[in-house]
Amino acid sequence: MRSLSRAVLLPTILAAALALALLAGCGGTGAATASGGRISVVAAENFWGSIASQLAGNKATVQSVIANPAQDPHSYQPTAGDARTLATAQLVIANGIGYDPWVPRLLAANPTSGRVALTVGALLGLQQGDNPHRWYAPADVEAVAAAIAAALEKLDPKDAAYFKQRLGQFESTALARYHAVISAIRARYSGVPVGASESMFALLAPALGLHLVTPYGFMKAISEGTEVTAQNTVTAERQIAQHQIKVWIYNSQNATPEIQRLNSLARAQGIPIATITETLSPPQASFEQWQVAQLQRIEQALREATGR
Repeated sequence: MRSLSRAVLLPTILAAALALALLAGCGGTGAATASGGRISVVAAENFWGSIASQLAGNKATVQSVIANPAQDPHSYQPTAGDARTLATAQLVIANGIGYDPWVPRLLAANPTSGRVALTVGALLGLQQGDNPHRWYAPADVEAVAAAIAAALEKLDPKDAAYFKQRLGQFESTALARYHAVISAIRARYSGVPVGASESMFALLAPALGLHLVTPYGFMKAISEGTEVTAQNTVTAERQIAQHQIKVWIYNSQNATPEIQRLNSLARAQGIPIATITETLSPPQASFEQWQVAQLQRIEQALREATGR
């Protein structure tokens, strides 16, 4: 199982959040504003927080709850400080789809009129059990960015033109290199068979034109910290041992003993390895800087594997 990042029990946090609500006058007149009258934005994870920060510019303050690469988002346990942070937010951005279930619980414990809660899964029409790693799907990234900009406009109508302009810059300039590398990989390596340790890459592989052959059940189990079936384990091992994949891609933030063993097998077979991470790495990088660096590592591994 993936280890807990914090040992705080959720019921205790919910109680703290409820106490905050009572102190504030439960169901108050509106979410608190940040210093200087700017919108207060809180993102559950820093990949969405980075995008929100770029769209908000100097009209908002943006905080991300999960920002440490050592924290496991799947098993994160919120603190009383997280409850206080969410209690003062005007815009809350959560991933949903079972990825950060503590967010709606804390918000429900501290209801505030006027607060906007944007949940990525709901925005995209997804349900529990669907792949939650939507920041690895390029089309979803743009859809979420547009929704964040719209939420900012709703909270600050007088600066609507500013947010529209920031969204245009993000799409046309900030994401330009990101889309260019994706297109280059798809043009040169379309159809190349690859393997991956986790299901988050299952959302990026189609955009890259790569043929991801690792059993989805294997990747999902590793992502969620559940038991991998013996059949899926044998299949993943065979694909590496028999060179059915050209490149092996794994999440370096979740290198379980099982994945370390597959990494060693790939190295022994001379199969190039590329790493990806679940959250921003380094944490101070922007969303697009982080993604481009990962894409370039994948591109380099594909070049080594295919000679082109």
